[in-house]
Amino acid sequence: MADQGGRDAVGEWRRLAESLAATAAAAAGSTTIPKDLLRVSQRQVELLQEVIQRERGRQGELAGMVTAPIDALFDLMEETGATLRLQAEALASAGHALEETAALMSRQAERFERTVGAIRQPAELAKAAAGAKRKPKAKGQPERGAKPRPKK
Repeated sequence: MADQGGRDAVGEWRRLAESLAATAAAAAGSTTIPKDLLRVSQRQVELLQEVIQRERGRQGELAGMVTAPIDALFDLMEETGATLRLQAEALASAGHALEETAALMSRQAERFERTVGAIRQPAELAKAAAGAKRKPKAKGQPERGAKPRPKK
């Protein structure tokens, strides 16, 4: 809590304590001493409570300032975790898409090879009937029907 209207609670408490001491010393037979003493004591308790409340408020503010960087760090870590999860999901989707693309390309390659084989068959029969021999394949080409080896 901030000082209200510039009041100094501790200073006021000291003045009341001094007033209490002066009242007790000055009043040797007065009947108003207990009432005055009670009033001053009550005011001292009120001021002390106010000081304690201000102290607690300041401690809360200080604790908030000290722990603010830690809270910010945890917030960033939570955001990073969420970002990583989104990236993982995107990579999983991309991986699934790549698997589907690879399967599709494999099916296309098989169909292409079967098409070439189907087209080549009548030509091979005609060559065989005419007694022509097939030319050897150029070096590095796979044998007919053989699957190419993956490159390392």
